[in-house]
Amino acid sequence: MIRVVLADDQHLVRAGFRTLLDSEDDLEVVGEADDGQEAVELARRLQPDVVLMDIRMPRLDGIEATRRIASDDRLADVKVVILTTFELDEYVFEALRGGASGFLVKDIEPVELLHAVRVVAAGDALLSPGVTRRLIAEFTARTPHGHAPPSLEVLTDREREVMALVGAGLSNDEIAEQLTISPATAKTHVSRAMVKLHARDRAQLVVYAYESGLVSPAPPN
Repeated sequence: MIRVVLADDQHLVRAGFRTLLDSEDDLEVVGEADDGQEAVELARRLQPDVVLMDIRMPRLDGIEATRRIASDDRLADVKVVILTTFELDEYVFEALRGGASGFLVKDIEPVELLHAVRVVAAGDALLSPGVTRRLIAEFTARTPHGHAPPSLEVLTDREREVMALVGAGLSNDEIAEQLTISPATAKTHVSRAMVKLHARDRAQLVVYAYESGLVSPAPPN
């Protein structure tokens, strides 16, 4: 059973998501929060698999709530998915930088929401390559860094090459095809890069690829 916490200050949004998620045999909403502070407290108490986190909430916003969850070693298995109204939202980028595993636009189709929760619960990052690449490229190009990106010196040449392809939005299968290696080998290189850079998941690896200059952001439109 995949256990989900909903964090959104709009009761109707939470009610709609709860009805949808609870209708599935393998999904269960175990808690609801109407602000970020409550979301963090519920994550610590309930240890859910996934937190669906709105960005704009009172008391503590979704970005800071995501940072607190991602930085808590006790919550290493809790994945955060950001809920946003707009795809190209600078706050989404900050949430990805802070440890979110991906993001969803609130008007997503029900079947896509269900798929997204299952994907993240399985340990994969929820990244729509085109949207994520545009988002990160745009805001990395014009947002001052609050901290230095991790050094890539710990990576092998092959791991840097694979990381660049991850940053470009390629899947493991696509990386394998481009480098003429097996998908399993591509996955191993991605996993090793994540471990060496202490990246929480693939989403954070994408952010690091841009912040380190391994992938060059496109000029903002």
